Amino acid sequence: MSKLKLGPIEDDTPVKVTVELPAALHRDLLDYGKQLAAETNAKVAEPGKLIVPMVGRFMESDRGFTRGRKARKT
Repeated sequence: MSKLKLGPIEDDTPVKVTVELPAALHRDLLDYGKQLAAETNAKVAEPGKLIVPMVGRFMESDRGFTRGRKARKT
């Protein structure tokens, strides 16, 4: 039997995480959502919807994290 190109399917079930934000950070997220809405002509995103792409973008741009992840895989 030939080997398929597709590997194992990762479990991408969302995981709910609860965090407490300082009031100042919450206000900043609200302001960020308003500015993003103005730039994209979209409705204002609630802070919870901003956190996931922000954390993802941060991790993608962290070279130390990326190098460490590659080193662990080899």
